[in-house]
Amino acid sequence: MKYRSYNLVNTFWLLTIQFLLLLLLYALLRIGFYAYNSSLFPNVATDDFLLMLWGGIKFDVVALLYLNILYILMQTIPFAFKYARLYQRIAHWIFIVTNSFGVALNVIDYAYYPFTLKRTTGTVFRQFANEENLSKLAFDFVWGYWWLVLFFIVLVFVVRAIARIVIVYRPQKLSFPFYTAHTVLFLLIAFLFIGGVRGGWAHSTRPITLSNAGDYVHNPEEMNIVLNTPFSILKTLKAVQFKEVHFYTEDELQKVYPVIHQPNDTADFKKMNVVVLILESFAKEHIGALNKDIQGGSYKGYTPFLDSLIGESYTFSRSFANGRKSIDALPSVITGIPSIGEPFVLSIYSGNKTTSMAKLLGNEGYETAFFHGAPNGSMGFSAYMQLAGIQHYFGKNEYNNDKDFDGIWGIWDEPFMQFMAKELNNLQQPFFAGFFSLSSHHPFKVPVQYEGKFPKGPLPVQEPVGYTDYALRQFFKTASQMTWFDNTLFVICADHATVSHLPEYKTSANSVAIPIIFYQPSDGNLQGISDKLVQQIDIMPTVMNYLGYNKPYFSFGFDAFSSDRDNFLVNNISGTYCFFQDDYFMTHDGDQPLSLFNLREDRLEQHDLLSKKPQVADSLERSLKAFIQQYNNRMIHNDLIAP
Repeated sequence: MKYRSYNLVNTFWLLTIQFLLLLLLYALLRIGFYAYNSSLFPNVATDDFLLMLWGGIKFDVVALLYLNILYILMQTIPFAFKYARLYQRIAHWIFIVTNSFGVALNVIDYAYYPFTLKRTTGTVFRQFANEENLSKLAFDFVWGYWWLVLFFIVLVFVVRAIARIVIVYRPQKLSFPFYTAHTVLFLLIAFLFIGGVRGGWAHSTRPITLSNAGDYVHNPEEMNIVLNTPFSILKTLKAVQFKEVHFYTEDELQKVYPVIHQPNDTADFKKMNVVVLILESFAKEHIGALNKDIQGGSYKGYTPFLDSLIGESYTFSRSFANGRKSIDALPSVITGIPSIGEPFVLSIYSGNKTTSMAKLLGNEGYETAFFHGAPNGSMGFSAYMQLAGIQHYFGKNEYNNDKDFDGIWGIWDEPFMQFMAKELNNLQQPFFAGFFSLSSHHPFKVPVQYEGKFPKGPLPVQEPVGYTDYALRQFFKTASQMTWFDNTLFVICADHATVSHLPEYKTSANSVAIPIIFYQPSDGNLQGISDKLVQQIDIMPTVMNYLGYNKPYFSFGFDAFSSDRDNFLVNNISGTYCFFQDDYFMTHDGDQPLSLFNLREDRLEQHDLLSKKPQVADSLERSLKAFIQQYNNRMIHNDLIAP
């Protein structure tokens, strides 16, 4: 007997009901995960947990969409053959198998989490790839956690019940309205699917990743409650996994490259305000004051205000970023952790417990804030700031005036920086504040009223660089009239460099050259230009030591104000290390050096010295190996804070 339905879109109703029930099931699995491991989350209050449940929906949506992509396609295609009994039976079993697999992964982590203190990630396949006794390991798990196996079996029956919640029958009429409705709904589902797996549809929204769970927690380890295991695995299938190395003994390593910064017992802690201004794409190439030797001294650059401020500040002729993306900059600047191989906040180690300038100063009574004019959640900044100990986040939502919206990224820099100045005035001193600009970004526009005001230059980015420089001028003009100004240390740097025009910057080394500027209005001694090597991860220890912070803290960077010049710089782009020490620049693939240049004598990198000066390469490689050992081993063992 053939059953027919009067509902033209019954497969879409089926999908809607099933998806909502699966979200409920995943919420229950999250509650179970927390209950099973509650002793490992001692500081989670009821309100905190409810927020985690709410935040977890976003990650559950992504996991369920990926797990059910084939099933969703089968039920939404606008063709009549999908109502055949055999077709629906196959779809039915695909639903049960894929969702039972997702449930199994979550249940396994009930037991596995206490051993790793992380949700299982895509690296699990590499971890067990060479095991010859997988069947015995699986049997031991089943035997040792038999109650979880029984729990999983019950959940499979729940999934089976969800699969059968609505029986789909062929519609009574397969006419024009049927095909029209199904085609429109198919396109709508495709649109919703894209937004669902990305975490939103906004232009500024990066695809959702593990670190976005930081939006809903106070401590990194609590991110594991918000996440689910299928999501964690799917998002880290191609993740970089570090290998533990032992080039040095621990005693040797502490002498070569210590990362626990010890307090200066002779210094007094100055509770001075700290404002860190990170400027989008402000490559060193654009700064006239830092390029007086370019074009016979005639090069002016595109930042007249920064040029004037540099004359009253302490800066460096050799300063570099630790990455090539905006998402690399915040951990480097705020936390003293560079990105190696992939952005730290997207890595499987993003849930490690870390410290930051904001946390350290917050523990000393500082009020902390961060300002970014993009829609809240853009670039994952709000999630990272939550983990970095920022108390107040100010974004496009808090600005609350779309007349200053640039139409793509967020609020234009000039009005948003005026908003920031006023909000800083409302913070209790001492305070720590960070800011990230956005106007000097593709598509490289300026507000209509400023068109033609700033030089365009040979690169499209240079006109909006001039606009943001003007916005900085207006910010400092406003801030200088406020009571907190004279007691504030300002740090100005770029997030990364960008496309270059000048031949001096079309080199491997200078492709990451940026300005790093320290300005303190009432400190006349903090002026001048040093040729010491400085990088973004040096900002944190430089600030903390300048303030006279008197407790141990962790950072991969060095104090830029120290007279010690044994420091080095490092970044890793596409798997290749770029390593700077003394006058030399070396590229290294992790196993052996690839090239060696003397930048003081060979700025354009035309003479590779690797075969001519192997002893120099060996010296740089020893320092690089110390960095690799500290970085890899501490990431693996979640050892990124001072004891």
